[in-house]
Amino acid sequence: MDHLDEISVEELQDALDNVNGNKPTQRLLAAIAYKNGVTQTEIAEWHDTGRRTIYSWLNRLDTDEPLEQAVTDAHRSGRKRKLSEKQQQEFEHTVHESPKKIGFDAPAWTPALVKEFLEETYGVDYSIPSCRRLLKEAGLSYQKPRRSAAESDEDEQDEFYDEIKKSGGKWTPQ
Repeated sequence: MDHLDEISVEELQDALDNVNGNKPTQRLLAAIAYKNGVTQTEIAEWHDTGRRTIYSWLNRLDTDEPLEQAVTDAHRSGRKRKLSEKQQQEFEHTVHESPKKIGFDAPAWTPALVKEFLEETYGVDYSIPSCRRLLKEAGLSYQKPRRSAAESDEDEQDEFYDEIKKSGGKWTPQ
């Protein structure tokens, strides 16, 4: 099957100037190479993909829609969130407060503590990486504890190490 008979290299180059993103750019570059006589097999090797993928990239350009739209993937909504929008807002408000105010014996929010909080409060189970993502979405950033100077008071050092053991780092507002 001959692809792109109706499309000129100039049209592909113009479309290349108007697209954003890696995939649309790759697809247009593959189409330009194909129009210049490079085989689908060679293009597949260049892009470290299968020949079938290149065929699909070229085939999607045989359409009436503008080239910029043809090379761009449709939006994918993904999985439905476990927390409702209202619960998400409540959660975000909560993590901007100290965990001690809610009754946890911890100086700062950690992903493990967030996991426990979400299970107890909303009855939903999140993984630790998802809890990190929720903390980041709530506007918090990870702050690693810094070590005190070796010359500091021994009691202060013990207190510091106890604090590190409890928090293991903390998430703070940005």
